[in-house]
Parts: sequence; C-alpha cells; structure tokens
Amino acid sequence: MFIEQAYKVKHEWWRYAIGILIVFVAAIIGQIPFTAAVLLKGGFEILNMTESEMLRVLDSNLSLFLLLLSFAVALVGMFLVIRLLHRQTIREATTSRKKVDWKRIFFGFGLVAIFTIVGTIIDYNLRPEDFLWNFRLGPFLGLAVIAILMVPLQTSLEEYVFRGYLMQGLGVLSGNRWFPLLTTSVIFGSLHLWNPEVDKLGYIIMVYYIGTGLLLGIMTLMDEGMELALGFHAGNNLVGAMLVTADWTAFQTNSILKDVSDPTGGGMELVAPILIVYPIFLFIMARTYRWKDWKHKLFGKVTPPESLKFSEEI
Repeated sequence: MFIEQAYKVKHEWWRYAIGILIVFVAAIIGQIPFTAAVLLKGGFEILNMTESEMLRVLDSNLSLFLLLLSFAVALVGMFLVIRLLHRQTIREATTSRKKVDWKRIFFGFGLVAIFTIVGTIIDYNLRPEDFLWNFRLGPFLGLAVIAILMVPLQTSLEEYVFRGYLMQGLGVLSGNRWFPLLTTSVIFGSLHLWNPEVDKLGYIIMVYYIGTGLLLGIMTLMDEGMELALGFHAGNNLVGAMLVTADWTAFQTNSILKDVSDPTGGGMELVAPILIVYPIFLFIMARTYRWKDWKHKLFGKVTPPESLKFSEEI
C-alpha cells in the first residue's frame, strides 16, 4: 500500500514540518537568479510591478527557464529530505510497486497530451478569431528545449510534495485516506491563488485547481503510486505551454498559438471539465489498470503493515 510505506521509515510529525520548511527555503534560493536577472534588467521599478509585468521584463524563454529553475532546486531539496531526514528511498516515496512503472508515467502523459492537442484543434476551428498564430521557429525551438527539460521538474516537485510526501505523512498521522486526499488537494489549489489567472477569471477558477488536485490524488490512491499523476501533470503543463499562451497566464511562452480572447467571467468553462472530462480520465485509467475497492482506497483506514506490526511485537 502506498501510504502505509511511510510506516517503514522515520515518520514523526516534526520531520514533515522540517521537511516542508527545507523545500520552501530551497525554492526561495532557486528564485534568486530570476529576481537578480529581473532587477538587473528592470531596476528597482520592478518593486511596483505585478507578477505578470515582471515576467515580461526578460525574454520569454529566459524568464520561463529562470522561473522553473526554482522548482528544480526545490526538487533537489525534496529528494534530500526524503533520503536523509526520513531515510526513505525515492522509489518508496513514488510507488508501492517494486520499481517505478515508467509505462504508467507515459500512459498518464499521453492521455492528457492527446486530449489537450485534440481539444485545442477543435477550439481553434470553432473560434479562430480568438487566436493568433504565434509560431516562430527559433523561439519555439528554444521553448521546446526548456519545456521538455524543466517542466517535468516543476510538475514532479508538486507531485512529490503533495501526492507523495504529504499524502504519506498526513495519511500515517491521521490514520485514514480521505484526510490527506482532501487536505493536499485544498493546499495544492490554494497555492495557485496568486496566479494571474485568478485576477482575470475570478475565484471560480479555484474550483478547477482544487478539483485538479483531487483528480491527481485519486489517481495516486487508487493506483497505489504516483506514476499516473506524475505523467498526467507533466503532460498537461508541457503540452499546454507549447500549444497556447496568453498575456494573463502564469507562463508566458513562445507557443504555437496565442489566446487573445477576453475570458473574464468565463471561469465556468474551466469548472465544467471537472464534472465531465475528469471522470472520463478516471474511467479510462480504472478500466486500464483494473482499479477495485474504491471505498477503502479513498476513505479507508491507514494502519501499519502486518509485517511491521509483527516485528514491533517481537
């Protein structure tokens, strides 16, 4: 069982508190190059800029790289916390299987990538007036290199923090599965509160972010491992960054298309997929990997493995 693996390692509550603090500090350290570059280019005027304005101070590709660098540094911090503070292997923090299943990672990636590409093509043909052709070969190739190398690091950090580290930690501390599922999803969604999309679309978009956290959490608990969530999250962000950008999104990229529509008040368009598309994703995965016992895996108790109980009794 995925959550129960935390019983086999050092899992006192204070270790998780210190671990999150270390990852947070690592992320701040990783932001120093971006802040320094923006300060050198824009001067102290950046103190009066919004996040979106700061992102436009630098070249789009450079800005994206430096932004994602902080996630890469934080991911290193996360791995050090897992290995040194908890004495846990990265595999045990990733999956309950004997080894990481890369086929599952690629399946999750491919599923959301195909949906995103097909959905974008349909959207473009239904309302072409809302898009500009933004493709320029040189900048796009630069984006492709940066995105392929760095976006999976960004999404992996978020998955290891929420669907791995905190899912296991809160699971063994609370003794059940529903608490870590709901808590990690709410925290994951709430951290997007400062995204420029919230200013543009309103707080209704928080339903989308929290709902996405629930989707990834359900994948992890039902599949007893993070592989599907790792692939799905990477595919969603990577393909999205390369296909479409907009002036009001968190990532400003040299993508193929630029959305020039005014989405104000259209947040419900992002809530609908949670009720329609996300269940379809779960259905496909459930049929593919033969998920069973939904009630226990999502709401059941978390107890130490029998082998661990036996060793403790001895």
